[in-house]
Amino acid sequence: MALKACLFDLDGVIVDTAIYHFKAWRRLANELGFDFTEHQNEQLKGVSRMESLELILQWGGVTLSDEEKQQWAARKNEWYLAYVNQMTPQEVLPGVRDFLDSLRKAGIGIALGSASKNARLILERIDMLDAFDAIIDGTHTTKSKPDPEVFLLGAQALHQNPADCVVFEDAVAGIEAAHRGGMKAVGVGSPEVLTEADVVITAFTETSWTKLSDELLGWQ
Repeated sequence: MALKACLFDLDGVIVDTAIYHFKAWRRLANELGFDFTEHQNEQLKGVSRMESLELILQWGGVTLSDEEKQQWAARKNEWYLAYVNQMTPQEVLPGVRDFLDSLRKAGIGIALGSASKNARLILERIDMLDAFDAIIDGTHTTKSKPDPEVFLLGAQALHQNPADCVVFEDAVAGIEAAHRGGMKAVGVGSPEVLTEADVVITAFTETSWTKLSDELLGWQ
């Protein structure tokens, strides 16, 4: 067996936009009369915008009509985009560019698999649009992780079987989505949190594609 493609989540893997989501969601919560914590923000990793809003409203004990929910979600996105528009290439996480370059040289397919509807804008701001052979984002999907839809679409776009693909994720729901899609999963973050991942790295600077593929294929 040979691994032929890598699929990457965006937030927390390629770049960390969690702080911008947090600021925007917290502003929304404050304007609705309650607070929103960083711990709660962690629970929104890999969750779609509308599902995130539902959770936040639930935590704040606030009930809104469907129309009001759409209005608040749009407002939150405007605040978030204002932060994103100020992003620079320096915000790409350490080791990411070199790792993607090594995949390119090894002939490995590279795709983005993100729930974010703003993925292309973010990639444009950090100068990484050309780093991916395929970009599957929230504009292509109808189901959120842990449903594997976004990664299955990524594998399809790269013309690869799911069994030959590896997903890089920082969220528990994303690891589950990878496995439900029949793919290997590399956790990016804490081994204590990402317990279901096949391999966990804390940063791309600590590994290489050769080392990772050996670990994933059990050639240790």
